[in-house]
Amino acid sequence: MGVIDIIFSLNCEWLLSIGKDKKFVWLCSETTRRLGCFDVGEFCTSLQFDSPAKYVFIGDNAGNISVLRLRDNSYELITRLSAHSGCIKSLVWDAERQLLFSGSHDQLIIEWDIGSKRGSAIELFGHGSRIVDLKLASGFKRLFSADESGLVLCWNTDVSRKETPRWATSDICQQCDSPFFWNVKDMWTKKIVGARQHHCRVCGRAVCDKCSKHELKYPPMGYEREIRLCDRCFDELGNQTFEPLAIPHETRHRIICISLDEMAGKLLTVGTDKFLKIWDVKKALQ
Repeated sequence: MGVIDIIFSLNCEWLLSIGKDKKFVWLCSETTRRLGCFDVGEFCTSLQFDSPAKYVFIGDNAGNISVLRLRDNSYELITRLSAHSGCIKSLVWDAERQLLFSGSHDQLIIEWDIGSKRGSAIELFGHGSRIVDLKLASGFKRLFSADESGLVLCWNTDVSRKETPRWATSDICQQCDSPFFWNVKDMWTKKIVGARQHHCRVCGRAVCDKCSKHELKYPPMGYEREIRLCDRCFDELGNQTFEPLAIPHETRHRIICISLDEMAGKLLTVGTDKFLKIWDVKKALQ
């Protein structure tokens, strides 16, 4: 079966790879002897490795990230991170701050705080189509993300953002008490048709459509595109002005992948139009 991604670790003298056979394999780079194998269970799509701690991160087609700790010929499955609803197309590891960034076909980037062991996650929402690649300028604390439409965003990761709230579970709107369409008992009692459930992206409350008609960009939570808000959060935030924390750039071609030369301040985009474009991103790194 074909190899999807491969990483060489000089420090460990390992060769790590994922393939179409849904397996992660690591080999000794000196002898080419196979040291171990892990069955991910889903089609593997992306790979990152923390060489000093020997942690490996494996993204799959179902939107999960498997976190393993490797030893010479064994492994320990630490956890599975499951917040994306689409294929994990790209992973980036910030070794200094112990942060993992994942970019998915669900148009979201998630910043996972691995080092704190609290399991906190921050959504970065600025793309309107499937994300195809991520690159990190670790020295400048900037993250470049590219989607298949040709949009590149440069995210400032050196700012404090609010953690994404957990979505509430409720059978009624948590603002007006209207029942949702599956709440047959309340629908019958109140003699009304049930509403469709939505969630406020700022507070996480379950609300109906009439109580969440407002949309707003909210960079302090990573939302550089408009997101749905409940009336209560809009009343609090609607009159405020927020500075964007990501810089957009249109490349005018559909992107396959990107490459970053951090020291030279150059970004390379590779397109489906068979063109390579080199961009000066020094200002974005300031």
